[in-house]
Amino acid sequence: MTASEQPHVRIFDTTLRDGEQAPGISLDAKEKLEIAEQLARLNADYIEAGFPITSQGEFEAVRGIAETVGTQVWGSATAPPVITSLARCHPDDVKRAADAMRSAQRSRIHVFLSTSDIHRHVLHHGASEDEIVAQAQEGIRQALEFTDDVEFSPQDATRTDKDFLKRIVEAAVEAGATTVNIPDTVGYAIPYDFGATIGDLVRRVGPEVAISVHCHNDLGLAVANSIEAVRQGARQIEVAVNGIGERAGNCSLEEVVMALATRNDLLGLGTQIDTVEIGRTSRLVSTLTGYNVQYNKAVVGKNAFAHESGIHQHGVLQDRLTYEIMDAASVGMVGSQIVLGKHSGRHAFSRQLEDMGYELGAEEIKRAFDRFKELSDKKVEVTDADLEAIVADEISAAADEAFELEDLEVTGGTAARPHAVVRIRRSADAVVFEESAGGDGMVDAACGAIRRAVGEDATHGAALRDARLADFKVAAVTGGIDALGDVTVQVDVAGQRYTGRGVSTDVVEASARAFLSALNRSVRLQRVQATTETP
Repeated sequence: MTASEQPHVRIFDTTLRDGEQAPGISLDAKEKLEIAEQLARLNADYIEAGFPITSQGEFEAVRGIAETVGTQVWGSATAPPVITSLARCHPDDVKRAADAMRSAQRSRIHVFLSTSDIHRHVLHHGASEDEIVAQAQEGIRQALEFTDDVEFSPQDATRTDKDFLKRIVEAAVEAGATTVNIPDTVGYAIPYDFGATIGDLVRRVGPEVAISVHCHNDLGLAVANSIEAVRQGARQIEVAVNGIGERAGNCSLEEVVMALATRNDLLGLGTQIDTVEIGRTSRLVSTLTGYNVQYNKAVVGKNAFAHESGIHQHGVLQDRLTYEIMDAASVGMVGSQIVLGKHSGRHAFSRQLEDMGYELGAEEIKRAFDRFKELSDKKVEVTDADLEAIVADEISAAADEAFELEDLEVTGGTAARPHAVVRIRRSADAVVFEESAGGDGMVDAACGAIRRAVGEDATHGAALRDARLADFKVAAVTGGIDALGDVTVQVDVAGQRYTGRGVSTDVVEASARAFLSALNRSVRLQRVQATTETP
């Protein structure tokens, strides 16, 4: 059987909806659109763009994706991706979802309702099984007034009574659902049991309705459960890039896709994902969400194709297949280590970024090149990993940021209390705020000085002055004493967490950049909310 003749497993990407629900992630409309465009190049079958009823900003983001991504053919695809919106089984939700996707050439409304005993008691005020079935069917019928592609999910399906689960799935099909998704909402399932349930449901609904699965990773089994489900007849898997999402995350797109591709001999199932775009997609999502990819992450981790053991190195040098089951190039993870330095020009710099898969605008290239020249004065060699970190830092900092770090000086150390002086420039009018602060450490002093500086701003200062560093992570981009420090922080501003990222050969400077990046993100999102609030 050729690849084109094999059963096709549809990839339903929920990075922009369920993935964004991970603590600390808060994407604005521009960032969501950028990820959606890359998911389209990846050739995802379905892109769940968001949950429009939750806010006007979310509605505008979904609408922007529908207008742009949902009307064009991207990459190796033959048609635009299907844009999907989530909605509860409620007429207001359904209409809002439909309105947001009106421009898309192809759209799907994904309606859901909780079905387990605990969810019905807590979330539906003790609704009976009969009431849940009636509400689900009504929600599906309402969605069918706007599109002929409707997906239904019984939330917390794996903790739902098996007989009731069968009943509501059959009721959803009767009402007209074209896809029924079985969500393992709390990551409770075990492969053999989950597979048996899926196999039973596939036989019950027949070939006209697709059974989908949405597995969370609380027990580390999301990918395993999804693979077993498709082995039992499910034909759609719901995923998120890098496995991000609530708690321990969702089924990882890159892992499940490459499992199907690598073990095609056993599973005989294919996807239409352009796997060469996987690495690039992973990097973009990591950059914009501030969620770093762990080194040992399957498929896209830094160490996924690295070999430390002498025996392993010898084997790979003789034949890559000795210790590698997939080609790094097949997932876009290959790239020679380049050597750029202070004498390199903008053309060579831009060309290298293109070869690495980045498509930047003129202003983004200018800012990234300026950072590169600063770095090349501090490092003898600038590798592609350094370039990637610089670009990630500049992409995460929008051109219209409210504040820019102009200068930072930190003194003190083990013998004296650290003291920092910062100069922060307000982008709107080039006014410079200079402030100083002491701290328990150099990073604490730098962040304190930044808080005081931005606190002088009449519009946003009151909230930013009380910002609190809630989480701090630092990693080296490359080896060596002159390695770039890559700092990711989460900052609490008025009870809401915002992620920031900064890179520099000086960890204190990287920390200051990350802290200011998070504050800028809070200002940017507040602006978006203010301009999109319903009158």
